[in-house]
Amino acid sequence: MDAVRVALLREVLAGTEWLGATRRFAGALRSSVVPHGGGLLLVGTRAYEPWHLAAHLVDEATWSGTPELTPTLVRHRVLACDPAHLSTGLGRIEAARRGETLLVVAPDAPDAELLTRVHDARRAGATVLALGSGNRDLSALSHEALAVPGGLCRAEPEDSGTAHDLDLDTVQHLVSAAAGENALPAARGHRRFRDRLSRLADQLTSPPPTRW
Repeated sequence: MDAVRVALLREVLAGTEWLGATRRFAGALRSSVVPHGGGLLLVGTRAYEPWHLAAHLVDEATWSGTPELTPTLVRHRVLACDPAHLSTGLGRIEAARRGETLLVVAPDAPDAELLTRVHDARRAGATVLALGSGNRDLSALSHEALAVPGGLCRAEPEDSGTAHDLDLDTVQHLVSAAAGENALPAARGHRRFRDRLSRLADQLTSPPPTRW
């Protein structure tokens, strides 16, 4: 993905409901994890592991000085040879308690096993956030949900006459970037824009890791 396109997309979307929705979701994520000192669990579906969102959140936690955003990646399948930071299985969701946050990324429908575990985590007091296709069952279990129907949405900025396709990967990047921003953002300006663009360029032009 071109770094300039992503940076300009945020500028163009400033007058749309879509950018506001990603910022609100990111605000819910930040306000859930920061007061409790972290406790962020990140899980996908059996067919989709949110590796890139995990990496984005780790980067934002470092850049923003907000270590609470660093997630624990919960995986549907853990191998004996996996390193410790990739060895957290679904049982961790069952152990979630009040003060912890469970972020579910689901571009496809979650299976009954995952929904049951999410339900148990919510009953135990964990905050549940959902990002994905807008699955009805998952949304019903969530305290906050952001849907990208079909994995793709169409954003049409006011008075621009131009439409932008936002896929789930782009939305995840927008959410993680917004979560790393300060609660009281600095004044907008050329220096701030260049700083963000430089960060985006470093992140988006680096080869993706085979193992996070």
